[in-house]
Amino acid sequence: MFRRDLSLDSWFFSFLASLSRGLLAFAALAKNQTSEGFAPVTIETSGHTYEYVATALDWWHADRYCEQHFAQLLFEPQDSEQDSFSKLLQSHHIRGSVWLKERDGVLHKPKRRRGHTVPVLVFRDKTDTKYVKVLSDFPALPAVTACAHLQWDTRTQEIATIFSYAVPAFINEFQLRGFVDEEGFVRFALIVHGHHSPYLPVFRADGQWHHFCVTWQQENGTWAIYADGKRRASASGLCAPGPSAPQAIYGQGTFIIGQDQDSLGGTFKAKESFSGNITDLHIWQKVLSMEQIEKVRSCWVIEQDRVFGWSLNTLELESTVQTVSTQLLCPGPVEECRALEVGSSGFSYASCLQTLPFICHYRRDAFWQLKRAQLESSHSLVGRVNTLAARTVIPDSVFTSDVQDMNLSMALSALDVLATVLREGEMSVLQPSDLLAVLQLLKQVSDMEVQEGDELEMLEELAQYYMEVTESILEEQNIGTWSSVSQVIRGPMAVVELCDRMVSLLVPLLTAERTKITIQHGNIGMEVRQLELSGQELSGEAYVVQTPEKGRQDFIEVPAEEMQRLKTRGLRRVTVKNLWFGYGALQRCLSGSAVSWDVVVASDRGHKYVSTTVGTAVISSTLLGDYQEISTSVRYRLQHRAQDLPDTLVWPICAFWNFSLSPDAGGMWSTAGCSVLTSLRDSTACFCNHTTNFAILLQVYEMQQTTTKEEFTLQTLTFIGCGVSFCALIVTFILFLVVRVPKSERTTVHKNLIFALAAGEALLMFSELAKSNKVLCFMVTAFLHLFFMAAFSWMLVEGLLLWSKVVAVNMSEDRRMKFYYVTGWGLPVLIVGVTLASSFNKYVAQNHCWLNAQSNIIWAFVGPVLFILAVNTFVLLRVVMVTVASARRRSKMLTPSSSLESQIGVQIWATAKPILVLLPVLGLTWVCGILVHLSIIWAYVFIVLNSLQGLYIFLVYAIYNSEVRNAIQRMKDKKKALSFTNCSRPINYLSSPRNTISWETGKLSPAAESALPGPVQRDPPVKNITNRGNFGAKIPMGISSIMSPERPVCNVCYSSTFTLPQGTAVVWDAP
Repeated sequence: MFRRDLSLDSWFFSFLASLSRGLLAFAALAKNQTSEGFAPVTIETSGHTYEYVATALDWWHADRYCEQHFAQLLFEPQDSEQDSFSKLLQSHHIRGSVWLKERDGVLHKPKRRRGHTVPVLVFRDKTDTKYVKVLSDFPALPAVTACAHLQWDTRTQEIATIFSYAVPAFINEFQLRGFVDEEGFVRFALIVHGHHSPYLPVFRADGQWHHFCVTWQQENGTWAIYADGKRRASASGLCAPGPSAPQAIYGQGTFIIGQDQDSLGGTFKAKESFSGNITDLHIWQKVLSMEQIEKVRSCWVIEQDRVFGWSLNTLELESTVQTVSTQLLCPGPVEECRALEVGSSGFSYASCLQTLPFICHYRRDAFWQLKRAQLESSHSLVGRVNTLAARTVIPDSVFTSDVQDMNLSMALSALDVLATVLREGEMSVLQPSDLLAVLQLLKQVSDMEVQEGDELEMLEELAQYYMEVTESILEEQNIGTWSSVSQVIRGPMAVVELCDRMVSLLVPLLTAERTKITIQHGNIGMEVRQLELSGQELSGEAYVVQTPEKGRQDFIEVPAEEMQRLKTRGLRRVTVKNLWFGYGALQRCLSGSAVSWDVVVASDRGHKYVSTTVGTAVISSTLLGDYQEISTSVRYRLQHRAQDLPDTLVWPICAFWNFSLSPDAGGMWSTAGCSVLTSLRDSTACFCNHTTNFAILLQVYEMQQTTTKEEFTLQTLTFIGCGVSFCALIVTFILFLVVRVPKSERTTVHKNLIFALAAGEALLMFSELAKSNKVLCFMVTAFLHLFFMAAFSWMLVEGLLLWSKVVAVNMSEDRRMKFYYVTGWGLPVLIVGVTLASSFNKYVAQNHCWLNAQSNIIWAFVGPVLFILAVNTFVLLRVVMVTVASARRRSKMLTPSSSLESQIGVQIWATAKPILVLLPVLGLTWVCGILVHLSIIWAYVFIVLNSLQGLYIFLVYAIYNSEVRNAIQRMKDKKKALSFTNCSRPINYLSSPRNTISWETGKLSPAAESALPGPVQRDPPVKNITNRGNFGAKIPMGISSIMSPERPVCNVCYSSTFTLPQGTAVVWDAP
């Protein structure tokens, strides 16, 4: 294809100017050749090479030809390229139709005509004894569809019964009959309730396999007969509902294949029996649509409403009926394939079995690499193989123009000879041309079609030779050879694809008695097994491989819950294909392959990224259900290859080879849908939500000695700081409980914040001790997440409480506290619960008991924290603004003639005081964490500020808190009072300052007055002009007024009031 970024017109004319001589030469060659034996015409452009092959082949063989020549069948050009490309072909005297590959499949594996291996019932002659009984129970059928593949015996023209269904009420309840007419057509007739349709032609009696379907429904008695995807006959009125006709085909009858029942289950006649082969019979209790019939013809099984599916386990065979296995070549989803009309610049569709010329497309660098390998070849391997075989097993040139269809015996003989030559080891290193020749032969063998009459036991021997040859070309001494042809073969994973096709050839060997075939040769293993899903209890099925290292195993398994899911979908059995490639040339070549964006490659602080290598075997698993590939989740564990690199850190990553990414390079590694379950020093276990080819990528990081010392220093500072902070928080919490600080919203919020911080820091100090135990580490991570999330939630509550003091909030104290508790504890529990439920397998980091920073899980903590810090920053700014404004007004009121320097000093202190007091409880010191990646200095600042957060809270909210100090003073006074009462008469001592002095008026309470021994001199009351409504802001002068709203006025020596513009009174207290 042309590159899209080129201007087509300029490209076309420059191309004609530079290659005109070559085009004329090719044109002359094309003109003088006939279509038979036509030499391929090569057309080169700036980035591509096209090879026109005039030998007409059907679409499937054309596609195979290009693939075996390390090219691709031409993809349809873009709309803007059609005219230019058509003119280019015409300039080479190329006209007519050529095969195309549709562009919608460019990013996927090439579509192939799928081999459908099935058991076949063989009715060699017309007899009255041979029959096959279906053992299924049939329900009543108001509608029915029956489909099968049929091979008609052309030796007889008598009427034959393909199948008959009888019930006691009607012997001829449902039946299909046919015969060969004089023109060589097979004619079918359908019988329902004894009513007979006319015999109508459906397909030619050519001895080939044909697919047919018959349908009937009780509504209007509508019926139809389909053959090879076409409707051949249809009508209505066949036993339509009426007084004498039943409404549906009766259930619980007897279904016989190959005979006409003249009595229930017996009385057969030879002249009405079937002669030929039949397979793949399915019956549904509904009428399938045309689209569904086409899917069934293409070997897609429709499970819904199916009452019988083809299986020897549900058939009772008469002893003389023979069975064989055959591989039917099912047509693609669309029977017609795309073709380019050269000359008309248009597209058309033609039958895929029609023969047309075609064009193979190479990338230019790949084509010339292929040419260079061919020119430099000494043909030593090819010559030895052909000499030993006494025939041409491998052609001298990979550009040979014929497509060789191998049968089983030819393939076995060819691989036997090739394996013998490679086993002798005279050529220690393969030449590029030898490697390409071997790959071409492996392609031909994997494309082989098993024919009727082949000895299937030879397939297992063929697989042994196939693996031996593959292992030989993947030996480590051939790494350089693989690299020299990397552009041609698009990476060594092409070998994995070929081996996967080879495993598919072993499926016919599976029987009810032999449900598993395992073959291992040295460093390569393959397995195919059949699993029955009808059992009551299903267990996970594992493919276990013994690695060359003694006592070490790799395995891959489909979990039991996935098997149960497949069972609930209606699948009765599945086929599992597994492959294993031990460490060798394959992994070394793949280590240099590209990785997709989702493979994390990042340099952490202290670790410099070095490389990503494939450090394990490559293992694969594929499930087939009803001959269709099924994607399921898998678990696998692979042993690491030893990494003897000093001062390095190795990080395992679960990955798979994605063929659809970068198709020109053959694919690339991706981690989509895969995660690490457990990782040990020598192995890693993974989970992936799909099936394909898997491996463990090892990311290597270089560790720097200086940074290791810095990390030790930072860890030591963290441990010491957290220890001091934890002790300070515990002391603060005990003080709040013991000294009986007056209850308030603020003290309640403080207690919860202190408890959450203390619990989090205690876990953090000892979290490193839990790394060795996966379960304990998981629990520590979850509780760390919970308590630190709770600490930040209570910091948010601190901000909301502070906001309620600055801006009036119309909510009662009880309702506010309920809201605070929901925010402080309910929100963290919700966040942690949702995170665990959604990402259980990705929750914990690899080397620490904390959230996984290599995935999006870390945002379950960072996201809420950033939001809380943003809210609290806004609250702090608002408080600072209010405090500065209040300080300015107070300064003007008390000292109107003060100097400018004095006023600035007052305002600076008014700004600094709330910041210093509120920073620890609002959590704003955590903002430094955003700057850690800029410099190691910020890491020290971050650790010092946050690890000593508890000590800071202890100093500000315990030691220098007037409430705590007053409470302690009261406890001392009470102790003195109790001591005094022991020496004199009892007196009524006031135990609470709330009972002594009124908060709002400063007057003694009546009880206090009466308790005094004599008259007292009362201070004049302080007039309170505080706005008692919810309008405007209650703005205290000092931050202590916010943080200590319940401080007794008896501790104040001087009081002054003034009114803000909103009418709000502010009280400033000074000693």
